[in-house]
Amino acid sequence: MPADPRDVLTRPAPPPDATVRYGDHPEQVADLRRPAGDGPARPLVVVVHGGFWRAEYDRTHTGPMADALAALGHPVAQLEYRRTGQPGGGWPHTLQDVLAGVAALPGLAAAALPGRVAPVPPILVGHSAGGHLALYAAATAPGTVGGVLALAPVADLAEAYRLDLDDGAVAALLGGGPAEVPERYAAADPSALVPARVRTVVIHGSLDRQVPVAVSRSWVAAARAAGAPATLVELPKCEHFGLIAPDDPAWPVVVTALRSLHDDLPAIDAASRTR
Repeated sequence: MPADPRDVLTRPAPPPDATVRYGDHPEQVADLRRPAGDGPARPLVVVVHGGFWRAEYDRTHTGPMADALAALGHPVAQLEYRRTGQPGGGWPHTLQDVLAGVAALPGLAAAALPGRVAPVPPILVGHSAGGHLALYAAATAPGTVGGVLALAPVADLAEAYRLDLDDGAVAALLGGGPAEVPERYAAADPSALVPARVRTVVIHGSLDRQVPVAVSRSWVAAARAAGAPATLVELPKCEHFGLIAPDDPAWPVVVTALRSLHDDLPAIDAASRTR
């Protein structure tokens, strides 16, 4: 059964183990979760939340997802950033915050979680608008990103504007449409930034009503045509919110894809066929 967004967005999670600041603005923070067990240090997993970049959606709803990833042995950071509807939110600060956070968090997490964070670039796990921000960070600052797991990402801002996703969310982020601020779309739109050279797995549900799966299909096709290491996993029985719900049937595919970014991208193909 498709996940109920009201449940996914409001379910509680254990409190984080620490909260760190990567800048002076109140929204420039991240919650850290210590990996379970006594295993070796692993790359930091940075969770970038969605919500169409709007102020009413913050990192809180990714708590259960982050807690589940930490239970699997991953050190996790839930990145917050300025959003539209807040002072300083939108262009360019929303995007600048994500770049700053991604660059700073491995060091901050290593200090807060000694011995548990490997000294390598983090893996970004972004959902919806957070998927856009993860793809953007990988394309514009590839040396700071070790891999991207994009879950139902808004991978084409111009198309999302044309479709009027979430009643003008892209225009609110960038300050207008492609005809009005073309330079902003050129700088911020993952579809304009292909090819990204960072390993990328995109997972998208065919039942998604918030972000059509065709957006991911076209981005991955363009990325692969340009020689980028990108893979699409399409889940025929999944909608938008199931991808971040640890009790959803899609969750094992998300976990397998994350593990594949440490290892071998083609390993996720068999898992995707069974869901």
